[in-house]
Parts: sequence; structure tokens; C-alpha cells
Amino acid sequence: MKHFIALVVLLCVTVTASAEDVRHQPLKDLNGYFPFNPPASLEQWETRKEYVRRQILVATGLWPMPTKTPLNPVIHGKIQRDGYTVEKVYFESAPGFFVTGNLYRPTNIQGKVPGVMLAHGHHKDARLDITSDSSLRSLIADGAERFERAGRSTYQSQCRQLAQMGCVVWQWDMLGDSDSIQLSRELVHGFAKQRPEMNTTKDWGLFSPQAEAHCQNVMGLQTLNAVRGLDFLLSLPEVDSQRVAVTGASGGGTQTMILAAIDDRVKLSFPVVMVSTAMQGGCTCENASLLRVNTGNVEFAALAAPRPQGMNTADDWTKEMATKGFPELQQLYAAYGKQGDVFLKRGEHFPHNYNAVTRSAFYTFLNKHFKLGSQAPVIEHDFDPLPPEQLTVWDDQHPAPKAADPDFERNLLAWFTEDAKQQLSAAASTPEGLKNVILPATEVIIGRTYANAGDVTWELDEKQDRGDYVQHTGKLLNKTHGEEVNVVWLCPKQPSGRVVLWLDDSGKTAVCSDDGSVNPEVQKLVQAGVAVVGADLFLQSGEAVKQTRVVENPREFAGYTFGYNPALFAQRTHDVLSIVSFLRHSDSGPCPTPGLKSVAVAGWHGAGPIVAAAGGLAGDAIDRTAIDTQGFRFGQVLDYRDPMFLPGGAKYLDLPGLIALQAPRPLWLAGEGSQPATITAVYKAAAQADALVTFTGETAQQQAAACEWLIK
Repeated sequence: MKHFIALVVLLCVTVTASAEDVRHQPLKDLNGYFPFNPPASLEQWETRKEYVRRQILVATGLWPMPTKTPLNPVIHGKIQRDGYTVEKVYFESAPGFFVTGNLYRPTNIQGKVPGVMLAHGHHKDARLDITSDSSLRSLIADGAERFERAGRSTYQSQCRQLAQMGCVVWQWDMLGDSDSIQLSRELVHGFAKQRPEMNTTKDWGLFSPQAEAHCQNVMGLQTLNAVRGLDFLLSLPEVDSQRVAVTGASGGGTQTMILAAIDDRVKLSFPVVMVSTAMQGGCTCENASLLRVNTGNVEFAALAAPRPQGMNTADDWTKEMATKGFPELQQLYAAYGKQGDVFLKRGEHFPHNYNAVTRSAFYTFLNKHFKLGSQAPVIEHDFDPLPPEQLTVWDDQHPAPKAADPDFERNLLAWFTEDAKQQLSAAASTPEGLKNVILPATEVIIGRTYANAGDVTWELDEKQDRGDYVQHTGKLLNKTHGEEVNVVWLCPKQPSGRVVLWLDDSGKTAVCSDDGSVNPEVQKLVQAGVAVVGADLFLQSGEAVKQTRVVENPREFAGYTFGYNPALFAQRTHDVLSIVSFLRHSDSGPCPTPGLKSVAVAGWHGAGPIVAAAGGLAGDAIDRTAIDTQGFRFGQVLDYRDPMFLPGGAKYLDLPGLIALQAPRPLWLAGEGSQPATITAVYKAAAQADALVTFTGETAQQQAAACEWLIK
């Protein structure tokens, strides 16, 4: 920081909820407004694109991608139809976790042919369902369907049409639907209340705070199934890897846009009745903690650019897409010189479905871009659908796994936990792994990078001479993010040029009391000319927060809140980044005198983990860090409303993973024992073992020992 004296910042004032801090506003939920604003240049977009793609992968538990174990596909029961065949398939996306569906192939395949993945939404038993006569007649009357026979199974109609156009089609089951029975439909799509028997620190189940802390969620399982389904499709020798498409409606539209967003092997996508600036998907299988913080479905669709992409509107939340969202997608595609490769089929007069008109639009779009040679526009023909018993995967020779088995659920999540632990332990053993795997995940989990800390300014409220230092009370205003931190600056009259940010979960009382008396250890730093910085981080002033806010949704799913809003832990970390950024970059503080030599941060009690997160993100902006963890672990938090709950916090080696990000900078550490394995290994790998100092003495002696280390 230019022209800035070493100073003491002690937050000793009472903070009231301020209208200026946007974090006091109502929480955002899935029914909010999610506009997409294309960056000014493709260079800026590529940076943003990388971050949002990583955000999806972290949120869905796919950063890093779980080990791709053998699929062990079983293909059986071939049925010969007019110009195509239908087969029954199941394979393992993870050991013992079956993906089920039907494979449609053209007869007389010559050379390589396109592959199409067809995802379905929340229609019960979708792949096996036969539409009732009354419902079908209404669809025909409205123009949504054309045929009394083919209209009885729109999924078969679509697969049949694509196969007759020369495509291999993989149509798979959503979790809890049709032949996918290992997790129940009620759990996957209808979860409402926390299950005490699944909310444990070991052998936990889906939707528990433990699962959320490990980024384990239904949406992630479905996304993994889609990725492994793409693996399966591309394993077929006749499928052309340069002509692979994915489409689906409603929940299947969500799966479509997510797969296209994270996997470049998809060359064309067509998400139906889902891309919108309005409602983002109401099911638990369409939401995940971290997923849509500062982003949304239109930007997810944008990640597919410049690959060909179509979508539609209907009389639902997509009805304004023509004016809200699609023009911005056109703008982005135009920047690539591909404006004609993004397509919107208007259909506001139709209800929320994948009707024959929209299906025709997809066939025609696919026909054009994959050069299939069909007459345009492409329309379906009538046929007799197969009955459900001829499509089901399980039979006497291929027995079904146990349905809705709680032990299977626990064991499945345990496998993902152990697999991630092995991968992440290997990553953390090298500086490159920390930089390329752990740090990028932490940026998503906290929801902010140090580079994006924001434009922070100072506002003075009061100035007092305290003898050997001057006290300045005021606010730090983060103009970029609309946030405030109330602070008190104590500027030594004989400064050493060094600053220490001293934080505690008790806020201002950790450094000074209401009568102005100063913490003895803080006083030592001040007398040595070292500036000490203390702050009431977000909601730290006044009565301690016992439970954080959640959105007004009766279902006890963390993703409905933390899929759209940062956790309180993350917001407090944002405040630390704001303070550090101001110290480093502003010359408008209360004591603008040259001489800043170093910035250190000390975190005590509940603030220790926050300092670890901020220190990892701030990098070289912080010269040294002192952390007391008290042995805290995110993996021990069993309430998603706990102030220390952090989605993803336990996955990346828990708190030791965050602490390891301090390397190779000097670190004073208490609460982790004398030889914390992960952290010690990281410092040794960085050839900076001497930079790590661990403290194992009495709690009362911690701050005194840390103070001596900081003064040195």
C-alpha cells in the first residue's frame, strides 16, 4: 500500500444493521431474478467462463472428478423395430451404483454416426410411462402432440425418430425413476425433513450437513451419471465423437445445460423449458449448495458457447426468454462470430413440456448442424410404442439391486468421501496441487477471490488521541460488493511500518473493552510500534448469532439457501479480504504516512478458521499468519444453520486444507498439535519447514506466544 503508516485498527463500536450493507437484505432464492451480462470482451468471458464452470464442478462434487471406475456395461434384450433396434442397458457410474436406460441404434450402420443423450424430467416412470387416453386427447387438441399412438410415449417417439435419422440414442433414467431404484423417488425429489439417523459425523446420508460439507448431493450424482453416460455412449465404436448432442426438458433441461457446460465432448445442446432468468429449478435434484451464488441458468447455458445450442419458451418461467436472456446469449455468440448457432423456438402458447413442435425444432436443428441429410423441417411419424415390460432393464437373468437401501446410500457417500480424500491428499502434497486443486475450490467455496475483493474506501466517524497512539473510529465501505465493516484505527505515533489484523469471534471485545482498555497482548504490539487491526466481522457485534437465516422454504435442504447465498462463514471471510485489500491498496486511510512493511493476520477461537480461509485466498498480500483453531473441523458441524457451517468446507481436507494454503509464508499455529501431518508435509514440500511454528502450550499462553512471534 502506498503512503500508509503501520496502524492499529480496533473495532470497538457497536454495529447496527445498516441499510448500506446489502447482506442485510432478504435472502435470494430459486425464484429470484438471474440476468446474464456478457463481459465486454472474449478474454474477460474466458476468465469468467473458467470460474463458473469450476463453480458447477465444485458444487456438484466433481472437482476433482471422482475416479472413473470401470463401467461394466450390460447390454441385453435387443428388440428389432422398423429401421432401428432397442436394447436394455445398465452400467456402474461408481462401484455398485447403477445407471439404467435404453439404447436405440439404427440398423445397417455404416461408418461413424452421431450420438444423442436424452435426459428426462420429473414425470414419474418417464421412460416406461404410457400417457393416458384423456391426457393424450387434450395434448392433441392443443397441438402439442400429433398422433394417438406415438403420442402415448413421447420419449420413445423422440428416440425412435433420432435413430431413424441415423443417430445412436442413449435415454437414461433420472435417479429414483423407472429402473433407477437404489435411491427412492421420495428421497431424491421429495426430501423435506432432516433424518437424525443420517445426520452423523460418520456414515452420513444425503441432504445432511455432512453431505453438504463434502459437496455430496443429488444433483451431483445425476451430473456424474450424465458424464458417465457420455463415457458409455462414446465407448460404442460406431459413435462419432465429433457429433454428440444432449437434450432434455424441465429437470432434463437442467441436466442438459449442466452437462454441456462442464463437458466439451458435447458438441450440440438443446435444453428445453429450463433456460430462464426467472425460476431456476424447484427440485432438490436441480439445486446444490454453492451452485448459483452470483450466477444462474442463462449463464450456465452460455458456457456451451460457441457450440450450437437451441432452447425454447413456453407458458412457464421461460416465457420472457426472448427479451430477457436470449438477446444476451446472441450477443455472446456474436462475439465468437457464431450468432446463428444459438436458436430460440418460441412457444409461449404451450404448457411446460417437450411437445411435438419443440421436438421437431430439435430434430431440424440437429439435422442442420450434424449434416444428417433429412428433409427439413423434420417431423415425426406415427408408430406403436413398446409396452413398459419390454423396456425395463431388470429381469430374472438381470436381477434388480436392492431398492432404497439406507446402507447403500451411506456406503455410496463413503466411497465418494474416500476417493476424494485420496485424490486431494495427493494434490496437497505438492505446491502445484495446492495451487491447481485446493485453492481454486476454496475460491468457489468462499465465493470471492482476493483479486475481486472490491474497491474499499474509508469513512471517518471519530478521532481521539490516546497518548502513544491515535484512535480513528469509522467504516470500511466495499463499494464493489455493497458491504460495510465498522472499524477503529489506532495509529502508533512511533510506527514500525508493520500491521497486524487481530480477529476473534467476540469481535471488538477481543482487542478492547467498551471503556477503552486494550487487550494486554495487543498493547504490547502497539508499544512496539506494530499496528493491530481488529474488526467486528459481519454480524459479530451485539448478541452472538446462534443460527443463520434460511430462505422461506419448508423443506430442510441447505441447497435452497446456500445455492444462492454465501454462508455466514464465507461473508465474514469476505470482510477480512476487504480489510487486507484496503491496507494493501489504499492511500486514503486515517494515517497516510509512508512506510508499510508487512501485513500479518491473527485469528483466535472461531475467527481462526476464517483467517485460514482468508489467508489462503489473499496469498502474498498477507506476510504472516497466526491461527488458533481449537481443533475445529467443518466435518463436525451437524446443523446447516450453524454460523460455522460451510458448504464444501470438509471436502478439501477440512480446516487443515485451508491452513495448508498459507504455505510457504510464515505461520504460527495452535490447536493442531505439534506435528499436524497435512500442514507439516506441505511446508516441507515447499522447502519452508522453518516457516511453520506450532504451539502446544496452555490456552492462556497462546496469545502471548503469538504476540512475541508477531513482534519478531
